[in-house]
Amino acid sequence: MFRRMTCLFAVTLIFAAVVCRAADTEKEKAAVVIAQKWLTIVDEEKYAESWKETAAYFKNAVTMEQWEQSLQAHRKPYGKLISRQEKSASYTTTLPGAPDGQYVVMEFESSFENKKYSVETVTPMMDKDGVWRVSGYFIK
Repeated sequence: MFRRMTCLFAVTLIFAAVVCRAADTEKEKAAVVIAQKWLTIVDEEKYAESWKETAAYFKNAVTMEQWEQSLQAHRKPYGKLISRQEKSASYTTTLPGAPDGQYVVMEFESSFENKKYSVETVTPMMDKDGVWRVSGYFIK
C-alpha cells in the first residue's frame, strides 16, 4: 500500500511539473512575440515609440529622453540589423533589483552591419494590465 501511494505521489508530482512547464512555455512564447515586435521598432530607430511600448516599471526608471540618448549612443552605432536568432527564453518570477512579477528573460544572437556578433537581452514582464511589455534591454 505504501509503495502504491509513493508511486501515485511521484506520478502526481511529475504531472504537476509538466503542466507548470507547459504554462511557462506558453508565457515564454507570448513574451517572445512581444519582444520581437518591440525589437523591430528599435531596429527602425523609433526610439521614442519603443519607450512608449515598455512596461510601467521601465518608464518609472528611465525617461524617454534618457532612453533615446542611450540607444543613440549604444545601439545606433551597430548599424542596420543583418540577422537575429533567438538563443534562449526563460520564465521567472524574480529578478535581481526588480519587484517580483512575471518575467521572461530572453537572449538573441544578433548580427549588425557594424557589429558582426552581439547578444541582445530583452526582458518582457507582465504589466499590471495583464499585457506583456518590455522591462529591460541590454546589448553587448
